Amino acid sequence: MKIDPDLRLAILEKVGIYSSRFSIPEPHILMTTKEVLEMPKDMTEGRRTSAYKYYGVSYLQHNLVFINVRKIPDEKTLENTIVHELIHMRFPYLSHGRRFNKLVRQGLRGKKFAPYKKRS
Repeated sequence: MKIDPDLRLAILEKVGIYSSRFSIPEPHILMTTKEVLEMPKDMTEGRRTSAYKYYGVSYLQHNLVFINVRKIPDEKTLENTIVHELIHMRFPYLSHGRRFNKLVRQGLRGKKFAPYKKRS
């Protein structure tokens, strides 16, 4: 997909909607590899130069998400990627797998999640 101001606004709106549904603070969104490389190195550490390979990357400790809009082929994949990365933010202890994918599907269907609480 090609980034234009309308698409950028639509992505930010979707991120806002899903963030409130998932009870997480709205993350800062990066949409180009150039924006990733312009961020301080400590914020994008680990997936700095390899980020271009993925549809999206979450930088949990800095509340930062990279959505690789140029690599994403269509609207459905874009929405899946947004929800996928925000589920990473809401459930930081979960890695990819069956349960993670179930949460992504629930998020896409409109499910709301309570705020994250660390177990005592």
